Amino acid sequence: MRIDRRGFLKCVAAGGLAELEAYPQAVNRNSKPSELKITDLRVAEIREGNTSRWTRTIIRLDTNQGLRGYGEGYLGGSKTSALVLKSRVVGENPCHVDRLFRKIKQFGFHARQGGGVSGVEAALWDLAGKAYGAPVYQMLGGKFRERIRLYGEGDNSPDPKKYGASLKKRVDAGFTMVKMDLGTPLIDKVPGAITRPLGLTQPEIAFTEHMFTGYELTDKGIGLLADYVGQVRDILGMEVPLSADHFGHIGVNSCIRLGKALQKYNMAWLEDMVPWSRVAQWKQISDALDVPTLVGEDVYLKGPFEALCKAQAVDMVHPDPQVCGGILEIKRIGDMAQEYGVLMNLHCAATPIGYMAGVHAAATTENFLALEGHTPEPPYWNDLAEGISKPIMDHGYIRVPEGPGLGLTVNEEALRPYCIGELFGPSTEWDKEWAWDRLWS
Repeated sequence: MRIDRRGFLKCVAAGGLAELEAYPQAVNRNSKPSELKITDLRVAEIREGNTSRWTRTIIRLDTNQGLRGYGEGYLGGSKTSALVLKSRVVGENPCHVDRLFRKIKQFGFHARQGGGVSGVEAALWDLAGKAYGAPVYQMLGGKFRERIRLYGEGDNSPDPKKYGASLKKRVDAGFTMVKMDLGTPLIDKVPGAITRPLGLTQPEIAFTEHMFTGYELTDKGIGLLADYVGQVRDILGMEVPLSADHFGHIGVNSCIRLGKALQKYNMAWLEDMVPWSRVAQWKQISDALDVPTLVGEDVYLKGPFEALCKAQAVDMVHPDPQVCGGILEIKRIGDMAQEYGVLMNLHCAATPIGYMAGVHAAATTENFLALEGHTPEPPYWNDLAEGISKPIMDHGYIRVPEGPGLGLTVNEEALRPYCIGELFGPSTEWDKEWAWDRLWS
């Protein structure tokens, strides 16, 4: 940092010599940003718990100056989506984040296929920030807030009293917003609650878009689900914002009828009622309800979000830092949504590495409200993420870190007990992956 003669004299007069001595310490003297080059891309595939089938891909970019940048792919995604990018980024200067993102974004897609590009993009920002000695939020233009609000989730239970108690526990821990699952599994075996083609199997439902299943709620089924929410509200109270997700693959008319039944409980939003790509159906649902609607955790890049916002099809967008294309893409999505008067929340189910990507993006976006605090943080987080405020989720908020890059120092050894295969093992088989990537003639 530079200081002129007048500022120097003022600082000395105020007894600020210690502050002056701290200025050069913020400069990374081991880095020459203009000469920084990526030399390697490696991944660690981890699984939290022996019974879980869900894996996480942690991405590491190495450089010729000893700096390392970290990012994270979407939960349940393939490590291949990151490794295929290795030959596209090795040899490049990671400080040119936007140019490299435009180079690799064609290799991502919606949902878990967006994890490779999104994780590499976050790792590029981590490296750029470390090279220049600045936090990512500062490189994006500064922050609107010092800490990021979280919305918490409870422990699923068919008993609404138990579910309500778990949500109340989150509120008592400091969370100012909560979300619940409210799906057809709650009433699936109740006679007369659902109308559906006889013999319809669960795989047929799960892999068929909502509107094409022939799966509809009856008045009885809607009444049971509404009563379930009512009992949760009795425990939680009406003051705390309560949203709902995971309704099942039901038709548009069932979505509308259920949404109307839930209006009296003043829901904060109804999430992912139909696939995000069905803009006309989303608008039909939103126009029929006096309850906010939200979608977006599976959406890659800004374009589909803009189609939803331009049509006023939803009240809120919900990008995921490990899906949508990364940190800068979230800011682009949020700024675009603000122009249409649409609020932005962030979906997230990640380690502290992935969470910090969302935190920096949220800090720089004015129309942001809350980031998903999917579950209480596991104990290993404390060892994994060094150099940031602890606990990471502190009374329903995450403090925006001030360190360079993503702001945390990654202790790789904390990942070892959860690693599948070698921890950040060599990926030389991807060194010469090549194709004629140009998308135009």
